[in-house]
Amino acid sequence: MKKLKTIVLLCVVLLGGMALVGCQDYETYGDKKAKEREAISRFISQKKIKVIDENTFKAQGETTDTTANEYVYLNRNGVYMQIRRKGCGDKLEEGKAVNVMCRFLEYNILADSMLIRNDIPFYIYSNYLGMVVDCSQYVDQMNVVRSGTTFTASFLAGGMMYMYHSTTTSVPTGWLVPLNYINLGRPDNDGDETAKVRLIVPHSQGTADASSSVYPCFYEVSYERAR
Repeated sequence: MKKLKTIVLLCVVLLGGMALVGCQDYETYGDKKAKEREAISRFISQKKIKVIDENTFKAQGETTDTTANEYVYLNRNGVYMQIRRKGCGDKLEEGKAVNVMCRFLEYNILADSMLIRNDIPFYIYSNYLGMVVDCSQYVDQMNVVRSGTTFTASFLAGGMMYMYHSTTTSVPTGWLVPLNYINLGRPDNDGDETAKVRLIVPHSQGTADASSSVYPCFYEVSYERAR
């Protein structure tokens, strides 16, 4: 009997220890958000980014000085944005739906790793497709509608974002933030350029994957109005 009690006691202690370890390993949503903030701060420091506020941004004609590596911090959504090029053409018209072609790179700041890109010939092995893919062939297109300062969009099938992120049509909200400040045209004439931005996007404004796993991303995205 005494031996049985000893075994039971040892089991209780062992289970208690396992529960304690499990509790110590568990991360709350608050813990994950704190790690995200730390990762963003570290990225800004490492990349020598100069953060300006929205008042300074407006005073500069809604531009960022790329020679000083300026990014504006947008309080409403927590996105950091650098406008590399305003782009040719005009801003998206009110109430009009247009298709916009995007080339981009997506970098996981928390994991310090490139996720996907289609802005250059870049080969990956895709388990989903079961072959090596030249990502540059898969330009993402999103259908965008403007209502005031609000934009809604969905990806069309066939792009890299669509394929990589589980064939979802959901566009990261962070990708729509620049549309209030850039032009959407096509470079048909000499000197014309597509709009291009760099973004630091918190999980709440990112993809469904980023949102569920709580990680921030760095993006470089170009925008071109489709024909």
